[in-house]
Amino acid sequence: MTQQATSPFGFKDVDAREKVAMVHDVFRNVADKYDLMNDVMSGGVHHVWKDAACARLNPQPGEIIIDCAGGTGDIARRLAKLARAAKARRIARGYEARDAEIRIIDYNEAMIMAGREKSAKQHLDEPEITWSVGDAMNLAIADNSVDAYIISFGIRNVADVQVALNEARRVLKPGGRFFCLEFSHPTSSVIAKIYETYSFKVIPFMGQLVAQDRDSYQYLVESIQRFPDQERFRDMMEAAGFKRARYTNFTGGVCALHEGWA
Repeated sequence: MTQQATSPFGFKDVDAREKVAMVHDVFRNVADKYDLMNDVMSGGVHHVWKDAACARLNPQPGEIIIDCAGGTGDIARRLAKLARAAKARRIARGYEARDAEIRIIDYNEAMIMAGREKSAKQHLDEPEITWSVGDAMNLAIADNSVDAYIISFGIRNVADVQVALNEARRVLKPGGRFFCLEFSHPTSSVIAKIYETYSFKVIPFMGQLVAQDRDSYQYLVESIQRFPDQERFRDMMEAAGFKRARYTNFTGGVCALHEGWA
């Protein structure tokens, strides 16, 4: 599929190639405050959403799992912990079990560095996790080679969402699981109004206060408004070839977990 010529950058439409560089700059600017940024944008509830997403993925010993746009490793660490527990249970029953392989891939090197520094500061032992710089729209991974793929709060930042979905489908084995956790569109007009006010009045202000960077946070809230709604994104997943595509709304649709099978 040919990549689209333009792509939304907040409320603006820009050249798709230009967006790649612009988003790179945003995340380079916020990398050292990224985890705090998610707390600000979700009121801290993103921890609950991520726990639910990783539990639904249900990583198993020996699986190869892609954590795309893996940022500072928040999802990968959860998956590693769950996979380690599954491995221990299997060994306790007398079976052999290998470590899962969780590959963090992020386009922004500053995000990778922030994640590695966080692991080092916390003295975390993470034999299951590897880190690499890569592009969600052009993964350096063989066809049909991955058991599960997850992208968390990252797909709205790629230049072409459909191309990224196609790539996820390409690398997954037949029967492989796809998960996308993303800010979405509230299902209640009351919640929508409250969250819109919070997004445009509070989040950029907090970005300036916490990270001295109002513009990056302004882009992030605008990017949520421009992202396809739950039904449209499900259609895009089906267009990429995913079967049984579905979604679960969290916090009244402020966030949604999309899933499908290759």
